[in-house]
Amino acid sequence: MFSPSSADLGQRGAAAMEADGGGISKSVAVAACTAMALFYVAILYSPTLILRLPPPTSFKSFMIRRFVCAAVSSVLSLVVSALILPIRSWEASYLSGVYGIRLDHMWQAVVYPVTLTSLMYAGSLVLKSIALLASWKEQCNDGEGQPSNCTENVLQRFIGKVFSIASNVSAWRNYFVAPITEELVFRACMIPLLLCGGFKTYSVIFFCPIFFSLAHLNHFFEVFTQQNRSLLKASMVVGLQLAYTVIFGSYASFLFVRTGHLIAPLVAHVFCNFMGLPVLYSPRNGIVSFAFVAGMVGFLWLLFPATYPGLYNDSIENCRCWQRYCA
Repeated sequence: MFSPSSADLGQRGAAAMEADGGGISKSVAVAACTAMALFYVAILYSPTLILRLPPPTSFKSFMIRRFVCAAVSSVLSLVVSALILPIRSWEASYLSGVYGIRLDHMWQAVVYPVTLTSLMYAGSLVLKSIALLASWKEQCNDGEGQPSNCTENVLQRFIGKVFSIASNVSAWRNYFVAPITEELVFRACMIPLLLCGGFKTYSVIFFCPIFFSLAHLNHFFEVFTQQNRSLLKASMVVGLQLAYTVIFGSYASFLFVRTGHLIAPLVAHVFCNFMGLPVLYSPRNGIVSFAFVAGMVGFLWLLFPATYPGLYNDSIENCRCWQRYCA
């Protein structure tokens, strides 16, 4: 349950809409969200198909073009949603609050969601720790067993890894551009529209990821055409990706609605991109499977307490239609 009075959220949301000068229709909310999702994908192909720019000369230039397109899509989505939503004040602090862009309760919105999300990756973290320990032992052997040499070698490899990530354009896509632009469009813009459209909270949490998955359908054409996969294999690969995006999209929407903070799903998005798919088991280490099961139990146990709206907001009363975390 979201709160003791969660059964009344629909009525409270409707009342809040009236207080804000009326809501919007469900059809307008769905149409706007669909247009945003399709535009987020379509604009990626606009440089060559619409603007008729020459093909990029390198993978880096190709990705930079996509970064610019994703940024333009995000800004336009923010503007469109602001024009549709029943916003009565255009002050920067008020408007940013509509999208969950806030500075208050920042450390809670970062630490709690990352900690909660990490529980799903308990098996992965254990496996990575085992690999790190083996690497550390290997470095010690290379350093003739001297502790100072071990520490220096490990530190050098860590610094090298950081610089490698910082200079990798794919890393910028996975850990910076994609999380920010996708959370802005598919959480900050779409969820307020759907809530103000009169959709119930749980419906939005499970309905919003459908738009999120639509933005990943272009992967099917890329896998099928560029990687020369068969129709069946391309469908299986993209089907797995879509299933994962729907599950993560529901979780990210849940975090946004519960906390009212955009940074909460954003840091979870970055963490999941970094970790990849959770490791369920390892043939050589039974402790990995145990850690995964224990982590999932802990995740489910702490899911609602760790996202209690009162942890992230000074007040959870008199919320407007785009802030459904109110009690």
